Amino acid sequence: MEKLSIENIIQKIENEEIFEAVSLDYSFTIKIDKYVHYACGAVHDGHQFRKELWGNCLHTAYERWFEEDPETKEMVNTHPIVIAGCDSRFEYDLNRAPNNAIYEDAWGKQLWKEPLSKKMYDKSMQKHANFYKVVHALISKLEEKFGVCIVYDMHSYNWKRWTREVPTWNLGTSNVDNKRFGKEIESWRAILEKTPMPNGIVSTSKINDTFKGNGHFLKYITQNFNNTLVLATEIAKVYCDELSQIMFPEVVSSVEKYLQTELKNHADTFYKNHKL
Repeated sequence: MEKLSIENIIQKIENEEIFEAVSLDYSFTIKIDKYVHYACGAVHDGHQFRKELWGNCLHTAYERWFEEDPETKEMVNTHPIVIAGCDSRFEYDLNRAPNNAIYEDAWGKQLWKEPLSKKMYDKSMQKHANFYKVVHALISKLEEKFGVCIVYDMHSYNWKRWTREVPTWNLGTSNVDNKRFGKEIESWRAILEKTPMPNGIVSTSKINDTFKGNGHFLKYITQNFNNTLVLATEIAKVYCDELSQIMFPEVVSSVEKYLQTELKNHADTFYKNHKL
């Protein structure tokens, strides 16, 4: 893996180079093993929280971890194109638009002891802007090369906070073209429902049950690119104990192994059905 500037990352994408890099400020990673018609994203995978913010933050490291999406990058990391956030959503949220990407409060609790200075605010927002510069360059290249593209937007959610039965997997589709891509949406839901899980976990999947797919990552790509489908894919945190912060690596491994083949097969079928 290389450490590269935003300009160098974008240049490599434009030149169709194979590379794996972390941004100069360590805010995100990108891997391109091969230029293919699909990509995977894990914008909430990160837990980094820069030290100069520690003293001003009212949330504990555990409270931040609880709302992040650990291991979502790992679940898709074998695929050729993966872009993932390294920083905590509590510094800036890549899945929110720039005007509200920095929280004042988070899940009902005030985040900062004192409002962020302009310098601290601008430092975080530059990371947000840089990430989307690279996303734009990446999707531009894939649409240019293949005509159409599909992005698997991986997230997780805390199922134990719900007071009703919730699915293992949720697809949020309220901001994509369901008429054009309905077949692929349903086939992805059906694939996820068959995910083999250890420890007696039963895999279920629904569309727009717990979340509707209102994230900025999906909206940004959908609004800027006419031929890219983004599938906001949320797994309940059955792969950890969200209350005691214990990870279940055997569950993560089972999901990752299943998606190695099934995600690729789904992307290939999408391309076959929609290539221009």
